[in-house]
Amino acid sequence: MDVVGLIPDFGSLLSTILAFVIALSVIVAIHEYGHYIVGRWSGIEADVFSIGMGPVLASRMDKRGTRWQIAAFPVGGYVKFRGDADAASLRAADTPGLDSEARRQTMAGAPLWARAATVAAGPAFNFILSIAVFAVVLTIRGVASDPFTVDEVHPLPGVESRIEAGDRILSIAGREMPAIEELGGFYDALPVERDLDYAIERRGDDVEVAGPYPYPPIVGSVTPQSAARAAGLEAGDVVTAVEGEEIFAFTQLRDAVGASDGAPVTLTVWREGEGRREVVLEPRRMDLPLPEGGFETRWLIGITGGMYLSPQTSTPGPLAAVGFGAGQVGYIVEQSLSGLYHMAVGAISSCNLQGPVGIAQTSGAAASAGLLSFVWFIAILSTAVGFVNLFPIPVLDGGHLVLYAYEAVAGRAPSEKALNVLMAAGIALVGTLMVFAVANDFLCP
Repeated sequence: MDVVGLIPDFGSLLSTILAFVIALSVIVAIHEYGHYIVGRWSGIEADVFSIGMGPVLASRMDKRGTRWQIAAFPVGGYVKFRGDADAASLRAADTPGLDSEARRQTMAGAPLWARAATVAAGPAFNFILSIAVFAVVLTIRGVASDPFTVDEVHPLPGVESRIEAGDRILSIAGREMPAIEELGGFYDALPVERDLDYAIERRGDDVEVAGPYPYPPIVGSVTPQSAARAAGLEAGDVVTAVEGEEIFAFTQLRDAVGASDGAPVTLTVWREGEGRREVVLEPRRMDLPLPEGGFETRWLIGITGGMYLSPQTSTPGPLAAVGFGAGQVGYIVEQSLSGLYHMAVGAISSCNLQGPVGIAQTSGAAASAGLLSFVWFIAILSTAVGFVNLFPIPVLDGGHLVLYAYEAVAGRAPSEKALNVLMAAGIALVGTLMVFAVANDFLCP
């Protein structure tokens, strides 16, 4: 295994690790703070709030008696509530002589509702962080405004644009311009021709001009850990030829890559100010979610398309932005559940499950793409952490909640013997999944 090959082009191994540590630390801090603050609101005091595990590097004691600390190994964190025998909060320490008020401040002595709320708060705060980040990023980027009014014309090699910023697009190739949310289907219905007729409104006058196919092979964005990133492609690049054959539509590029069946593909790429160059990419087999459910396996190089004409944008309202954020979180959870199911039944490759090395690679690549890309990745990872922690495994928050549900139904907590067996099984299962994920990082293509 070429370990150096695992390091993305973000820079050195140190900077890749730094991006991973920052992302993980933010997510862990939010998760554990959710446990801590809801526990405190519920009357449960905390002895330790730790970011990281192992030897303590720095700490301070607050006026409530909680020690806040940073530990040496940034692979997680925990809140040790008062009266807990360990950081997992599943066992109570032997604390004889506590009066009723002091016992109420412990996890074991708190009512069931307080314990359940405290445990559920960790994943909930991860989801809240994700929703907030998605909403803020949408607010910064804005949403395309109707009717389609040109904000920017993307430069294309050999094309002198007759369309200007501020033009309102009325129709393309005789087809009336639809609402912004229907553009995907509109472009698919257009004839795939190098030049099309555009009807525009410019400063109150209706004008007809010729223009290129509106969805050319522009690189809109580059996926981390993809063949395109490895080849040095950047947003704004234009693919002008595949295997020497000129192309002018993104669909032509997509079809050519899909037909390669994984064989190396030679692309001619134009970059403004630098001219043309040739790159060779090896498409990678990916399992993509379908809108109607399930997955589709395709060969991809890891780019999304861009438009020849960028529309003007407006700032969404707070409710619309939060709604978008919640929708993104729901979509990630839904696709994660679908992906796990399809991996379990063998419908898609188990290589879709990444371990810490793969996540670190993606962290570095996202950081190299800019601040918005990095915080977007943090939001995705935060959703994943919240989702995984709800699995009904005893060492995870979801396992705690299952045990509390049992207590609510049975009227008593599980016995110490049963708890020991469940804890051992949970640790074994989580450990097995971690080993499997790490193996994927090194063995999967």
